Amino acid sequence: MALAMMEVGETRVIEAFHGKDEVKRHLQDLGFVQGERVQVLGQNSSGMILLVKGVRIALNRGLATQILVA
Repeated sequence: MALAMMEVGETRVIEAFHGKDEVKRHLQDLGFVQGERVQVLGQNSSGMILLVKGVRIALNRGLATQILVA
């Protein structure tokens, strides 16, 4: 399931990434790595506020669709 499909308050584990290597590296630099837990703190039509490794991160839906969670 894509991260963009998660609801507010939901917590899941990152499984994989889609997209170009540059995008994958950028997401990993932000803390989105396989096996890490991610929680949705808020969302609107353009993006999401996420909690990863204890840090709040704003991510647009385009990038959120490239992260797969379980």
